[in-house]
Amino acid sequence: MTGVTTWRPGPRSWLTLVRCEARMVVRDTAGLVVPIVLPLLIMVMNASAAGDQEVVAGRSALDVHVLPLVFTIVLASIGLINMPSFLAYYRRTGILRRLAVTPASPVMVLVAQMVVSLAQAVLGIGVAFAVAGSAFGARPPVDVGVALGVAGLAVAAMYGAGMIVASLAPSPNSAVAIGLIAFFALGAVGGLFGGTAALPDPVARVGSWLPFGATVEALSAAWAGASVDASNLVGLAVTAVGGTVVAALLFRWQ
Repeated sequence: MTGVTTWRPGPRSWLTLVRCEARMVVRDTAGLVVPIVLPLLIMVMNASAAGDQEVVAGRSALDVHVLPLVFTIVLASIGLINMPSFLAYYRRTGILRRLAVTPASPVMVLVAQMVVSLAQAVLGIGVAFAVAGSAFGARPPVDVGVALGVAGLAVAAMYGAGMIVASLAPSPNSAVAIGLIAFFALGAVGGLFGGTAALPDPVARVGSWLPFGATVEALSAAWAGASVDASNLVGLAVTAVGGTVVAALLFRWQ
């Protein structure tokens, strides 16, 4: 009796899939431009005034308040809107179902999409910081390591929340709609529309636990060299883990 050799995708297959995902993202003009251009415009509109206001440790309001908000917008728009819409499209068109009967598991598509989304987030944040630094004198965070750690945790949290959106959305359009609602709802209680000082205390407190507000506050603390509030980190970690668990239970490949 002869054995059956099971072929498993190698590095070349993974690289090919990542390239295909990258092409899909590049062709989606709105999905490519919005996470990069919109945060950049917000930063430019606020940079002139904020750049002249020193806040702490030689860092200006641009550094401590505007940049953390801009970076959070980049991560949230990609994690909550872009990625779920692509996964919903693949499920709606049957791509994930067809991949399920091949050695190329649907999980490969998910991983490839996350890799491309992460590259897009790095590009969006890099462009915003490059413009802020060269044109408005923005400075790096006092605690660079803490800022990078917070950014990594924020990516996991935004992707966890985005996977819930992808699990619930029956179509690409509904994924965009649900993602936009989630983006603006989290942003509203997290400082997207002018900070949280004007919000009722209970609402502002809840917003600091949710991924948008937690990311803004934690990045602001890292930029100022202050201690990051534990509630921010716990909120991000809970969202990352909880989103993954919920998505694993609800997500359907077809």
